[in-house]
Amino acid sequence: MAGVSVKMAVASRAVPLPEADALEAKVIAITADGTVFDGVTSVAPETLSRLTSGSVYVKADARAPFQRVLAVLEALRGKRIALLTAPPPKAPPATILPPYGIRLSVPE
Repeated sequence: MAGVSVKMAVASRAVPLPEADALEAKVIAITADGTVFDGVTSVAPETLSRLTSGSVYVKADARAPFQRVLAVLEALRGKRIALLTAPPPKAPPATILPPYGIRLSVPE
């Protein structure tokens, strides 16, 4: 998963989302200080409503301000969203783990 590195929270029911590692995957990152990135470019959350990608993967630092995470999710209304997480404790041991996450539904 390319882009900005963040310390993601753990979700016990997260599932593998290997498609988030695809080169064409649209990944939005939110850092601990609340900075939002589209890939490696810093953006304002409201600009995310213009994304044309149908699926968007959001990886938020566990320390990111919750209001900033909500602003990003609200801007992505109507898109297929997956909130990426750290692998759950029950994840099988492996040298390289796929991305894990939880699919969200944010109606328009």
